[in-house]
Amino acid sequence: MNTNSNVYTVVYTTVIVVIVAAVLAFVAGKLGPAQNANAKAETLRQMMSAAGIKPTEELYSTKNAGILQLYADNIEEAYTIGLDGQKNGELTTDKDNIQLVDKLKPQNKAIKAGGDATLPVYIFKSGVIVIPVYGAGLWGPIWGYIAFEPDCRTIAGAYFDHESETPGLGAKIKDEAWFREKFAGKVVEWGATPAFRLEKNAEATGAANAVDAITGATMTSKGLNDAMNVWFKAYEDHLGLASAMHAIAEPETNKAEEE
Repeated sequence: MNTNSNVYTVVYTTVIVVIVAAVLAFVAGKLGPAQNANAKAETLRQMMSAAGIKPTEELYSTKNAGILQLYADNIEEAYTIGLDGQKNGELTTDKDNIQLVDKLKPQNKAIKAGGDATLPVYIFKSGVIVIPVYGAGLWGPIWGYIAFEPDCRTIAGAYFDHESETPGLGAKIKDEAWFREKFAGKVVEWGATPAFRLEKNAEATGAANAVDAITGATMTSKGLNDAMNVWFKAYEDHLGLASAMHAIAEPETNKAEEE
């Protein structure tokens, strides 16, 4: 064959493309399970950090298999709800078949469109309830997990992550433990607009549902504030109702104890 002909060039290029595609497909097939396992373990670390199952540093020093076992040992129930607040699915929790809703971007779109959402709720044996939040930071997606006390109103802990926020500024939502710790003990005011505030000098107002934004990271802080409120609104019919029921039941319990 004439190596200078157009036919040769087309054939040669086609062969190379097919070979490269085959190699990439083979590598993806081999690495896919490991990548999925790493992604699942990472999600569980973030959830359990928010829930206070173990210190964050300890979770990140534990291998994937140990993380799966730790989750299976501590989770009580996991399920999904729709925007109407009603359950629409169950998530298995046994170590060898853990199910998560860790693709949050599609759910974020469903929330904003008022469509069919599949929103996860993770309830641990400690009574802590964990839900995700997701939104847009300055340079890319930001997300996190918020843990609630059994009253479904008081925040027990939080963990945040990002794709590409600025180191030393917006990246502090993940890198700085002091920022995450500010959320513990704060409350979500279900039914209020906004239900929670993350903004400059928010804590100076004395509001229980407010945390100061990160200095120098205005857009990241705004993105996280918006993400939390959008997702809190989506969970309001479920957790807000549960919180109201808890508030009603608590005085009755105290009265019974007094008698």
